[in-house]
Amino acid sequence: MDNKVYVFDTTLRDGEQVPGCQLNTEEKIELAKELEYLGVDIIEAGFPISSPADFRSVQEISKVVKEPVICGLSRAVEKDIQTAADALVYAKRKRIHTGLGASDFHIQHKFRSTREQILEQAQRAVKFAKSLVEDVEFYAEDAGRADVVFLAQMIELVIAAGATVVNIPDTTGYCLPHEYGEKIKYLKENVKNIDKAIISVHCHNDLGLATANSVYGLMNGARQVECTINGIGERAGNTSLEEVVMVLKTHPYLNLQTNINTQHLNPISKIVSRTMRMPVQPNKAIVGANAFAHSSGIHQDGVLKNRENYEIIDPVEVGAGDSQIVLTARSGRAALNFRLEKLGINLGREELNEAYERFLVLADSKKNITDADLEELVEKQLV
Repeated sequence: MDNKVYVFDTTLRDGEQVPGCQLNTEEKIELAKELEYLGVDIIEAGFPISSPADFRSVQEISKVVKEPVICGLSRAVEKDIQTAADALVYAKRKRIHTGLGASDFHIQHKFRSTREQILEQAQRAVKFAKSLVEDVEFYAEDAGRADVVFLAQMIELVIAAGATVVNIPDTTGYCLPHEYGEKIKYLKENVKNIDKAIISVHCHNDLGLATANSVYGLMNGARQVECTINGIGERAGNTSLEEVVMVLKTHPYLNLQTNINTQHLNPISKIVSRTMRMPVQPNKAIVGANAFAHSSGIHQDGVLKNRENYEIIDPVEVGAGDSQIVLTARSGRAALNFRLEKLGINLGREELNEAYERFLVLADSKKNITDADLEELVEKQLV
């Protein structure tokens, strides 16, 4: 299906590169099983040559995960590629993800090479990987800052060498959404063999644009999105899986679909947060503690009348339970009455007005109003 978007999760590789978030093999296996249940299409399980532990993790995940493709990262170096293939030997579906820099900045200052030498190395790496596995993904690192004509030349050559997926990373999070979308569109229109490979988007969040860039890439012809749970990753993080999946789901006119079980988004977010010891910011879209919480009186009144007044996503749809009406000094009578009724306390109009005045005094002095506070407040009033 041309409207199918393949979800490539790199929580266990790019996500694990966050300082303090390193996982052991058992933790990686647990998360891989959760990702399989979530419905991701590809799991990037690690960078096998980076350490014996990472090699073992990729190997063990390959044994227990059956449905998703298991992917191992490598540099465009024969030893890396061979090690990745060795780690993937037990995988039912396997992919080697190899590549190198595409921008002049990386070519000159990281590889100290030339465009010609880089193109030769890219082709050689893909051909070797293709001799070991059928499914080969090539990443053109720092494609976001690369000259688009040279990038197109590189992509054409690696597809000819056997790449089945071509990854166009905005490695530094530099691109604006329309620029990134135009880069994907240019490749679709100017790489003559592009129909033989899937274009993948891999965006970083240095300017807070990872999700927007990924969506623009998909709108312009990419059909794989590389992302992480909770948007974790190097520096400011990667594209957030839950965000891009729900953008596509809430905008059906885009005609782009994933196989993600969205009701598992909040549960897996909590599992990743706990396992990686990395709290989720409360205002994080989709999975933050406040994503479906309402404290303003105007918003609370609107939500109580019709949830869709202020919520474009049903929290149940993403495994977040019910909307939350949080009582603060900004809350109105409707919210107070709602919470009281939840406690089985039904007040008449005048009683509610009186309770509300007492509530405002309490709310001004206490940030968190509990059910016990409400029961005590009404009890004193009715005595």
